[in-house]
Amino acid sequence: MNILVLNSGSSSLKYRLFAAETEEVLAQGLVERIGIAGGLGKINHQGQDKEKFEAEKEITNHQQALRMVLELLIDPQYGVIKDLSEIKGVGHRVLHGGEVFKESVLVADDTLEQLESLKELGPLHMPANIMGIRACQEIMPGVPQVAVFDTAFHQTMPRKAFLYALPYEMYEEHRVRRYGFHGTSHRYVSARVGQVLGRSLDGLKMITAHLGNGSSLAAIKDGKVIDTSMGLTPLEGLVMGTRSGDLDPAIVPFIGSKLNLTPEEADSYLNKKSGFLGMTGYSDMRDIQRERAAGNQRAQEAYELFIYRITKYIGSYYAALKGLDVLVFTAGIGENDWLTRQDICRELEFLGVKMDYAKNKDLRGQDAILSLPESKVTVALIPTNEELMIVRDTLALIG
Repeated sequence: MNILVLNSGSSSLKYRLFAAETEEVLAQGLVERIGIAGGLGKINHQGQDKEKFEAEKEITNHQQALRMVLELLIDPQYGVIKDLSEIKGVGHRVLHGGEVFKESVLVADDTLEQLESLKELGPLHMPANIMGIRACQEIMPGVPQVAVFDTAFHQTMPRKAFLYALPYEMYEEHRVRRYGFHGTSHRYVSARVGQVLGRSLDGLKMITAHLGNGSSLAAIKDGKVIDTSMGLTPLEGLVMGTRSGDLDPAIVPFIGSKLNLTPEEADSYLNKKSGFLGMTGYSDMRDIQRERAAGNQRAQEAYELFIYRITKYIGSYYAALKGLDVLVFTAGIGENDWLTRQDICRELEFLGVKMDYAKNKDLRGQDAILSLPESKVTVALIPTNEELMIVRDTLALIG
């Protein structure tokens, strides 16, 4: 049985085709610049043991992009299946489930109506997520569609963790609360570390650190989230590639006044022009590390701020969990930047963290235990696989 996994962005479509039984990736690719006026779209496709396909052409909408993807999957030269009937289900990454969706769901007509009602909670991503589902329904009628939500895993948070100290009607009438994101990643790595350690999640106190261009932490007890760093939107929490992370709310109108920005422009300023990019001119940690090595003081300050904020959050989650058994690193920075992992763990030595610094330096992108046997906290490196988590949920729901 083959499962297609789609991640629909506002102008992009990322995809992977899996053989569900073996969890093997048969093909993957990315369609970019969808619907860009006056410009050409771009598609990159790679089938297993096949020649790579790249092309540029006008791509007006997600339906056209999906048709191109499906044609490539069955193409005699670049494809990996003979007929589209071999695709038995489609799993969609969906940004926001609000309080409506606490787990992945099989898409029905009322599901789409509910997703439409959640657009205001994710105005940049939700319209594209919904377009991806509708495109599949149109082009692949009868094929089951499954929605897997970035927010769902965090819905076990207690009220004291997700409520904001605002007039209560903002929560009751407008759904303003902490939701958290990267939930599919946090769910995958927390389950995987249990397998690596050979331990049940029951009784296990864990912090998962999803560190990438977007970063978030989750405090997990007994396999359930009790707190997470992102909030109503992915802007809250850690310093990120282009996002500011935590700041005084009064800064928003202050910036708007000083720069004569509309609320939408101020939101874009904090989401797309801040973080590492705003502080240094670079949004990628690899560039930050290069600039630090070259003596760039702004890069050094941004890096120190990043490490400091992470260790502060870990300290607060240690208190919330009333202890800590496992710290897990994942995502682009967490999996590949040994120096970031090292510097975080050095700051946590007061908690009894004892990292094997030599081993840490040699590892990237593979399951590994990075702590010494005498460490009070087990430090693990677990590569995330959100697409695989989506495949598993899709397979479970379509039977």
